[in-house]
Amino acid sequence: MTKQTQLEELKKTCLDCKNCELGLTRNNVVFSDGNPETAKAILIGEAPGENEDLTGTPFVGRAGKLLNEFLEKAGINREKDLYIINTVKCRPPKNRVPTDEEKNKCANYLYKQIKIVNPKILIFCGATALQSFYKDKIQISKIRGRWLEVDVDGDKYKSIAIFHPSYLLRNHSLEKGKPRTLMLEDLELISKEINS
Repeated sequence: MTKQTQLEELKKTCLDCKNCELGLTRNNVVFSDGNPETAKAILIGEAPGENEDLTGTPFVGRAGKLLNEFLEKAGINREKDLYIINTVKCRPPKNRVPTDEEKNKCANYLYKQIKIVNPKILIFCGATALQSFYKDKIQISKIRGRWLEVDVDGDKYKSIAIFHPSYLLRNHSLEKGKPRTLMLEDLELISKEINS
């Protein structure tokens, strides 16, 4: 069975999911984007926002457009190199951060997606994604640019944390050492790993 077929089966289960209250208020399940057959990395975001909830696709709003610009500058092809998912599949009301309980109810889907795609690396996009795998409160600014190892249900994956693009929307400076230049450095590091 191909990765795509396995993921389609999992998506059908997600479409019927009402394990938490988010399933009662969503417009769409935001399952994934990208090609699981060619993806070398999984980018894990926080949760769907309003645009994502309306379209059913992750990272399509303002933050998603900015992410696309940075990916292109770093030489990462969103459609070919990445499989993009979130810690939860449904939008939390008013774009609030998903609760630990909501993330726990969705973790089974998240882990299955990772196992099926079996990427070379995991990219934690923002603090919520990072804390879904590292329970300690670690600031991204302290560990970005460093390779980590994470355990996903018994399997080890090389991983790295990057700033969430919504953070960059509030930080416009292009000075060296500022979030936007650090983000590009991190994505260039990821690009080298993907293409090695």
